[in-house]
Amino acid sequence: MDRTKEISGFLRSRRAGITAAEAGLPADGRVRRVPGLRRDEVARLAGVSTEYYTRLEQGRAHHPSAEVVAAIARALRLDDTEREHFTDLLGSDARTVRRAPAGVQRVRPGLYLMLETLDRVPAFILGRRTDVLAGNRLAAAVLTDFDTLPATRRNLARYYLLDPEARERVGDWERLAAETVAMLRFEAGRYPHDRRLAELVGELTLKSPEFSGWWNDHRVLRRTHGAKHYRHPLVGDLHFAYESFQVPGDTEQTLCVYNVEPGSPTAEALRILADWTAPELPASDGPHIT
Repeated sequence: MDRTKEISGFLRSRRAGITAAEAGLPADGRVRRVPGLRRDEVARLAGVSTEYYTRLEQGRAHHPSAEVVAAIARALRLDDTEREHFTDLLGSDARTVRRAPAGVQRVRPGLYLMLETLDRVPAFILGRRTDVLAGNRLAAAVLTDFDTLPATRRNLARYYLLDPEARERVGDWERLAAETVAMLRFEAGRYPHDRRLAELVGELTLKSPEFSGWWNDHRVLRRTHGAKHYRHPLVGDLHFAYESFQVPGDTEQTLCVYNVEPGSPTAEALRILADWTAPELPASDGPHIT
C-alpha cells in the first residue's frame, strides 16, 4: 500500500464531506472549485499553516505531533475509528506501522465449544481480512457453509461481494457490502504490508464492479454492533441485532453473534432451521424382547 497516496486520499475524502457551513466558517464569496472544505480552511480550523497542511495531505510532512494530529482530526470531524486510521496511515512515533502476524490463525478448543453452546442463534469467529475461522450450524444455514469451501476461500468479504447467492440472500446488500469494504479499509491502514490482504483487495477490484468505488471513498469502520437482514430460501426474512466482541487473549479474532428477539418470527424461523440442520441420530436397533 502506497502510504503517501493513502494519506492524501483519506484526507481529501474527509474534507470533501464537510461543507464550510457545517464547519462554522462564514461565506467568503469565493467560487468553490472543490466539494467540501478547501485546504486553507482545514488549516485555519486546525491552527496550522496552509503550507504545512498541504505537505501533510501530500504525505510530505513526516511524524506530525500528537497535538497536530488531534487538531486536524477535530477540524475534519473524524470519529474514533477514522482518527485511529489516520494515525495508522501517518505511521507516527506514537504508533509504529504494524506487521501482520505470519502463520495461520487458529481457534482454540474452548471457542469451538462456545459456538456449539450458542445453538439458538448464528455465531461465528472472524480473523484478519474477514476470514471466517469457525461458525456454528445456524451461521452456516443463514449465511453459507464456509466449512465446505477451500480454506483459502473462507472469507466474508469475498462471499458478500463475489458470490451471486449473497446478493439474493443478504437484505440491503449494498449497505452491508459497502460496510464490509470499509472494514477492510481500516485493516489495510493497520497492516499496510499484509500481502494476503493486498491479494484479496486485488481480487475484489478485478471481480466486483462495486468494490473500487467503495474502496476509493476511504470510508473506514470497525466491527461493533448493528442490524442484519437476510432472506432465507426456506424460512424467509430473518432480522438480527448483531454484536461483535474481540476474543479474550487474541485481539485478531472477533466473535460475531446474531441475536434475535424471543418470540419473534425470526426466533421461530431459527427454530425451524435448527431442526432442519440437526445432525441425524444413529438408527436404533429397536427394543430387544426376551
